[in-house]
Amino acid sequence: MADAAGRLSALAEEVLGAPFPVRIRAWDGSEAGPPPGPSPHTGDTRDAAGTADAVDAAATAGASPKPSTADASPKPPTLVVRNRRAVRRLLWRPGELGLARGWVAGDLDIDGDLYAALDLLSGVLWDRGEESAPRRGPLSALNAARDPRLRSAARDLLAIAGPWPPPKPPVEEVRARRGPLHTLRRDRAAISHHYDVGNDFYELVLGPSMVYSCAYWPAPDAASQPAASQPATSQPAPDADLAEAQRAKLDLVCRKLGLEPGQRLLDVGCGWGSMVLHAAREYGVRAVGITLSQEQAEYARKRVADAGLTDRVEIRVQDYRRVSDGPYDAISSIGMAEHVGAVRYGEYAALLYGLLRPGGRLLNHQIARPPQRHEDAYRVDEFIDRYVFPDGELAPVGRTVSQLEEAGFEVRDLESLREHYGLTLRAWVGNLERNWSRALRHVSPGRARVWRLYMAASALAFERNRIGVNQVLAVRTPEPGASGLPLRTRTWN
Repeated sequence: MADAAGRLSALAEEVLGAPFPVRIRAWDGSEAGPPPGPSPHTGDTRDAAGTADAVDAAATAGASPKPSTADASPKPPTLVVRNRRAVRRLLWRPGELGLARGWVAGDLDIDGDLYAALDLLSGVLWDRGEESAPRRGPLSALNAARDPRLRSAARDLLAIAGPWPPPKPPVEEVRARRGPLHTLRRDRAAISHHYDVGNDFYELVLGPSMVYSCAYWPAPDAASQPAASQPATSQPAPDADLAEAQRAKLDLVCRKLGLEPGQRLLDVGCGWGSMVLHAAREYGVRAVGITLSQEQAEYARKRVADAGLTDRVEIRVQDYRRVSDGPYDAISSIGMAEHVGAVRYGEYAALLYGLLRPGGRLLNHQIARPPQRHEDAYRVDEFIDRYVFPDGELAPVGRTVSQLEEAGFEVRDLESLREHYGLTLRAWVGNLERNWSRALRHVSPGRARVWRLYMAASALAFERNRIGVNQVLAVRTPEPGASGLPLRTRTWN
């Protein structure tokens, strides 16, 4: 088929009502779209029959990605459509999920800077704010099939897509679930999907700190600060500095909690044990860390034993709803509350309140989304739900604060770390790209592609203020009203 890229670009413009923002390179070697920069041609990947299955998806998915950081003279990014199968995926599942399946399977790729491509594509493919009317992902208008132009586009896509049946979803995809959300069993399965993919893989991505949440970066020099109109996209420092930034975050949490020797700390969603290890080693507390991931627990227990802290740190495989050995002096919940869900959040807040002694403190570190005019319309992105965090939900920070207060807490401090998370995610993406071949020894090519896409897209979301992350310090203030906090609460900075 001659000039597949030109036909795809024209169809995309017809459906979207605007020029497609990135260049397209198709399986027949053709290219179309914005003018290309200097780049080597990848060649023709067709087989003799010219079918959609000409390219081995597993092989293309396993190829080492080029670094996602643009160089001094970046070329415009190009969307590589490796085969007709990618088009069939969009026909059978228009929108974000069809695109995600193509990416994970290796049918779609980006040649050039991944961040630049995602930034250009976000406005036409993924941005679905309430003010966008109508809400249209790629090809979603084809579902209506009322417009003669779109019917014509559908026929042309059918001709390009090649033979049926529809491609099967990648094996990394979680099937659609039924039944009530956030039961004990369903939450355990969701956590296992995300975290039980191999500790060796997470070591490559997270680095030696093994902290899977936003780091706390030092302020850059004034000369390196971006203009006020630009997001903070400067590259983070190498891995050693990521480890130091993560240590700074853990220490910030400990200082906000006012930890002292002999106190009891509960870390809800303890991951690989970094928080409880830091608190026990540096602040002399007795700590309990809970997780639903068996792999995390085994790794954390070994770290505790290697540090000689088994007398002060306990790691449990336990749901927060099953903790009953309070009171604790302090509770940290870092990057865990996103898994709780709206239907359970009031219960979550009340249970943590009940586990604290009077005067005890909670530090809740949680990703937030902007509020919507009609909150019932909120839906988790399909890519995130099927491939990354099944059943994960984000809430506006105002709702989080309200529910903590409804549970009885006095909220004393709220700090946004939004820009810090963009830098952290870019550091993780850099780690994954540098260690790509090693990562494929531990996970499938599709799984590695999931993590690369979601971390890069999330970095942009934080930088562009589409999502945020906040630390909320709350106290179980006793009835007489003495919170135990200093008059000037920001003493930890």
